[in-house]
Amino acid sequence: MRIVCNFPSRRSAGFFPFGRRDVRRGSLGALFVLVACGPLVGQTRPADADGPADTPRIVTCRKIWDAAPHNAFTDLVRFRDRWFCTFREGHDHAGGDDGRLRVIVSDEGEAWESTALLAEEGVDLRDPKLSVTPDRRLMMVAGGSIYRDGKFVTRRSRVAFSADGYSWTPIRPVLPEKHWLWRVTWHEGIAYGVSYYPLNGTASERGVTLWSSRDGVEYDAHGAFEIPGAPCETTLRFDEDDRMIALVRRVGRAPNAYVGVSEKPYRTWRWKELGESIGGPNFLILPDGAMWAAGRRTLQKAETVLARLTLDSYEPVLTLPSGGDTSYPGMVMHEDLLWMSYYSSHEGKTSIYLAKIRLP
Repeated sequence: MRIVCNFPSRRSAGFFPFGRRDVRRGSLGALFVLVACGPLVGQTRPADADGPADTPRIVTCRKIWDAAPHNAFTDLVRFRDRWFCTFREGHDHAGGDDGRLRVIVSDEGEAWESTALLAEEGVDLRDPKLSVTPDRRLMMVAGGSIYRDGKFVTRRSRVAFSADGYSWTPIRPVLPEKHWLWRVTWHEGIAYGVSYYPLNGTASERGVTLWSSRDGVEYDAHGAFEIPGAPCETTLRFDEDDRMIALVRRVGRAPNAYVGVSEKPYRTWRWKELGESIGGPNFLILPDGAMWAAGRRTLQKAETVLARLTLDSYEPVLTLPSGGDTSYPGMVMHEDLLWMSYYSSHEGKTSIYLAKIRLP
């Protein structure tokens, strides 16, 4: 059974997921939010604001949401001149059936309100990713996992669409069972994405397959990536020469990430193993061709980092205020700043953060 909760006010009301009118009337729902949520927006002191001019610098970094016991796995998009951020709310990182997908909105990135909460009974929805379709709708792709008595049973990808970010279509499954379509990227009217799935009935070996779709619902397979070990979460981008570039996470005994490049029709790939693992990988290609990537780095401790990316290298150059359970960034370039959502537990509770970063 699908549950979609939309909140009535579309006007900014600070961190409240209800409009000001609801608060003035003494709405019990609004009162609950006041008591339970507290002040969600707080300033974090930039750690690298005075760094060298040739390195990225944090302009601001704010906590923007912490209403649920566990708030994680973000994405960020600019849609209709407003900011939309999505993430999973649950009681823990994984292992239950209570994962729901929150969508929040902001005009300027300062005050945020909730627009929707998507849920599916008995299903742990997680890792929501947003994109804008050619007909100017928001598309959300997410994983849907099923557990029995705390043990994982199966998963399948889900999608939903919205014309305004408030009202969403029913959640519907896509791709075969056990496939997790982790993110889609639209290019020339086509959505491209990579799913990962277990091989030989075990999670220690995984396959990854490239898919394409013209409507975000029906997909055609384009073949598997020849990457050893356990590849999984993959982000695709396109450069000015229409080349497809993939950044692929790996887990298990061989955790170093891979970067790959392919020319149309995207059947043949050149791969390079990078020197680090990357949890929740995302990256952007700027107009000058420079690539910037972000994700979780795990050396002495887990942190979310920003890195220079090439087709041969991955160089972390900036550490975000982060630690513990962290990463899964959304990345958008807007007015000469990199806007980056991510989650972290470095302040005690796993919460959603938004950083504005000036690139060199």
